[in-house]
Amino acid sequence: MSRRVTVTAVGGIPEVCAGDDLPALLAAGLRRSGIEPADGDIVVVSSKIASKALGLVSDAADKEALVASQTRSVVAERVADGHVTRVVHSVAGPVMAAAGVDGSNTGGRGGWLLLPADPDAVCRDLHAGLTARYGVRLGVVLSDTAGRPWRVGQTDFALGAHGLAVVEDLRGGHDADGRPLAVTTRAVADEVAAAADLVKGKARRVPAAVVRGLADLVTGGESVATGAADLVRTGPSDWFALGRVEAVRAALGVAPGSARSAAVGISPARPGPQCEAVRRAVALALHTVPGGRADVGETSVRLGADGPYELGRLLARFEVALAAESLVGTPGVPTVDGCAVEVALEHP
Repeated sequence: MSRRVTVTAVGGIPEVCAGDDLPALLAAGLRRSGIEPADGDIVVVSSKIASKALGLVSDAADKEALVASQTRSVVAERVADGHVTRVVHSVAGPVMAAAGVDGSNTGGRGGWLLLPADPDAVCRDLHAGLTARYGVRLGVVLSDTAGRPWRVGQTDFALGAHGLAVVEDLRGGHDADGRPLAVTTRAVADEVAAAADLVKGKARRVPAAVVRGLADLVTGGESVATGAADLVRTGPSDWFALGRVEAVRAALGVAPGSARSAAVGISPARPGPQCEAVRRAVALALHTVPGGRADVGETSVRLGADGPYELGRLLARFEVALAAESLVGTPGVPTVDGCAVEVALEHP
């Protein structure tokens, strides 16, 4: 049987300020939009208006420091046009660029909007306020925007959720051909958030939407204690805890986001001059090799150390560091005492 799903924009919500009663503002918007919430509806709310109502706005001049304060760990970092962009595991939960710190749609006051530290708790509060008004079974999703690995562009996802199943676990069932399903788990809360953004948008001043027709996903809130935090992969299940370059650097003892990483030099978002790439590789290789030294030329690097063992360590680290910069180093014959070697540079 076919399913009919509708997504309706909730307009008429004024600029939200710190301390505003967000459930009351949403109720007023629903009324102005001619929407009477029905059993099984899902209300999707932009995280921006929740952050504004909670007063999560900063006027900090140093955005990098602000992002650091909202970061659990750095996944990847790049420099573009003199600015550092970091993809991080945010305090709010998801892995995203700049920990969700955003300067757009902040209203007339400007500054930076921060994400709530517990988005699922925000949804629980919204759910309580809305169900008390309407007396029907509702789901609530707090949506935000992020990019995705391997895909161009951004899409909305469920930053927080309450009152609905965030995943539909199809494992143990069968597909249309009768074959058993072993791994399929649909992130339905993310799909709801993305669908709602088709009518909300980023430039239309429509911060909420109602998704109707998915009542089978709506639990009402108390029977299922899951939230959007359950959609974040962490620990052994996270195959992408670091970017490619960051994984190499971390293996060589320089963690992304650290002072040492900044001293080595953060890789650019676009390919830069080879001399800068070699300089970063040299700095990374010299880390943890006492007495190591390097003389950088245009087409080669001469490595030196206090002994053959130390030179071997330095050479191995340098070759790996070059690989992180998409460069190849071909070592020549070491000096008689085994304390120096010339490494020719080339692109693979």
